[in-house]
Parts: sequence; structure tokens; C-alpha cells
Amino acid sequence: MNSDGELSVGLAEHRDAVEVELHGNFVDKLGKVISPGRYRYTSEITLQPADALSSSFAIDDITIGIGFHWERKERQVFRGGLRILKRDGLTIVNDVPLEEYVSSVISSEMSAGCPLELLKAHAVISRSWLCCPQPGAAGNVSLRNGDEIIRWYGREAHRDFDVCADDHCQRYQGITKVHATTVADAVRATSGEMLVHDGEICDARFSKCCGGVTEEYRSAWEDREVPYLVSRYDGEGNMVFCDTRDRELLSQILPGFDLETQDFYRWIVTYSPEEIRELVSARLDEDLGRIVAMEPLSRGPGARIIRLRIIGEKKSLVVGKELEIRRALSTSHLYSSAFTVERAGPNFVLKGTGWGHGVGLCQIGAAVMASRGWTYDRILAHYYAGTSLKRPIARSQR
Repeated sequence: MNSDGELSVGLAEHRDAVEVELHGNFVDKLGKVISPGRYRYTSEITLQPADALSSSFAIDDITIGIGFHWERKERQVFRGGLRILKRDGLTIVNDVPLEEYVSSVISSEMSAGCPLELLKAHAVISRSWLCCPQPGAAGNVSLRNGDEIIRWYGREAHRDFDVCADDHCQRYQGITKVHATTVADAVRATSGEMLVHDGEICDARFSKCCGGVTEEYRSAWEDREVPYLVSRYDGEGNMVFCDTRDRELLSQILPGFDLETQDFYRWIVTYSPEEIRELVSARLDEDLGRIVAMEPLSRGPGARIIRLRIIGEKKSLVVGKELEIRRALSTSHLYSSAFTVERAGPNFVLKGTGWGHGVGLCQIGAAVMASRGWTYDRILAHYYAGTSLKRPIARSQR
């Protein structure tokens, strides 16, 4: 992010050509005005909108949910600058002000029709996550020790932009889904507001559904303590917030492609031994032979498996952490690694809970809180222990 509060978002990479539909006038680096219309680019170009509010551009076939069960292509519309870079193919980059980025994220991660207090909470954590310094190892970490593979997938430094537009960073789908006035209200009400702990901006992680208990940071990433990302019961008394079948509420808070997922709180997957063998071979390049057992070796306090032993007739393999387990046992990803392993005849039955890594804010749980009258600061205090809200000091006050 530059000193003017503008950041660059990677929309797509590895394209041979980029077709762009311009709505309103744009200006290239030489000052030439590019009129509205459809253009095909095969080389580098930089375009800035002639009018920041009325000019926009559309790109077809943007892939969302890369590698997950909801992966698909969409036409999306963006405001701000457009850059096409020549790398390994063409890379599409959108330069956009921070607060407009936040508006898009909270409408893409959830629905623009969410309760206002949830949108406020999400604006704060999306802004905080972006601005938080990233200590320790960055990017993907893979540790191999004999027949044990431990991997986690961190926030890697992208080469040509600050963040990508998909779930790897935060969902950013331009102005495509920013259609409710509550989105602007939420961003305006929390403008510049960050979640802080001991004076430092928080690494405010979040997931779709924790399954009733949130997970601690070290279960998904490196072995270090993050005092505000700890395991917490996600409910009051016997009521678990994210255990909801309220179709009206879910239709308000979930984007259409997320709404297709019905079994986010409790789910069951059944595999034959041969299916698991084929998955492990394809995903981890390991042939274990016919699978005879699967044994969870360690779990986080939120019940997610951190290390799983898969036993085959040829050899055994220990897999971790949570996302690598989810990746190894699905052609896309399991909903979570919070599952038990049972046998039904020769088959393995995985009975699971939750959707995502479970660390930090539970999006569906927070939506239920907001619908029950919780304010955004109370929601954030529930999920991020010992944190507070802070706005940057205005220049005139320094």
C-alpha cells in the first residue's frame, strides 16, 4: 500500500490476452483518452479513470474460490486504475483506495444485505488484516521429516501487487456486489478503524463457520502464540451462534455461491480405502497402498486435527497442518479438519464440523449475533480477546 492509502490487487494471472470493457473514459500513461468500449490487450498497459466515481471496467471469466468446492468464473466490474503487466503471461492489477477495497471485501466475503453491525465488524477486521505487519515466516512453509509432511499456507508476499482478489487473501470482487447502502454506511462509520492489541494492529483472521468453538492460531499456521487468536466457545448458554438453519437470515448474509453449501455446521463424507489412496497419491504424490486406518494424532482446542496419520499397506504418512489435511482428503478441500474417523464396513466415514480454519471471527456466528442486536464492538470483543478499537490520529491533531 502506498503513502496515499492506495493498494494494488491482483485480479488474475497467466493470461495470453485480456479483454476489458471500459465504462467511461480512461487515460493511459501518455495522457491519451481511451473512450468507452471493448478492448483486447496482449501487452502491458496502464489506465487511470478520468472520473474516479463514474468510470469503471469489466473483465469476464475472473476465477473465484480457486481450488475450493465453489470454484467458478464470474464477470466482475471494478473502479480505480487498471494495469496489465507482462510476466509469465499477463497479470491484471487493480489499483484502488483502501476504503473502497474494504467496501468490496465486506460485500464479497459476505453479502451486502448483511446486518449493519456485521458489516461494521467485517470492515474493521478486513482493514486490520490488510494493515497488520506480518512477523515470522511468510508464504507457504513445508517441513518434511521422514514419513511426516507438515505444511501451512501463510500470507505470502506477491510479486506485483499487495494482495490477491481471492480467498487466499480476502475476497475482492470490485463493485460487482456492492449494492446496498449499508455497505457505505458501515465503511463510513468505521473509517480508518483498526483492531489493536498492546498497541499493535491485529492479524484479524476469520473463517466462514467455526462449528461451535473457534480455533487457536498455531493449529493452522506456525507454532507461535497470538494472544487474541485463541479458542473460544461461540455461543451463549446452550445456544451456538453458527448453528443456524434460518434460511431467511442465511440468504441475507451469504453470497449466492456460498448459500449453495447447506451442511456447513455438521457434515459427513464417506470414502472407500481406494478413494483415499487415490486422493493421497494425487494430492501429496505418495502411494501408501490400500488404506487400512486413519488416526488423528493431535488436535487444537477447537477440535481441528493438526496431525493425521494415514496408514496404508505399503507405508504410513503423517500429514499436517489443518489445511494440508483438508487438501489431502478431497479433490478440492474438506470443509474443515475438525472431524472424527469412523468405519462403516470397508469405508471410512468422516464426521465433521465447521467450514474453514475456525481461527478468529466466525462469519456466520457473527451474523447471528448481529441479527440478535449485538453491536460490532461487542462482536469483535467476543472473537478477539483483549483487543480494542483505534482510529489513526488525524494529521491536524498531530
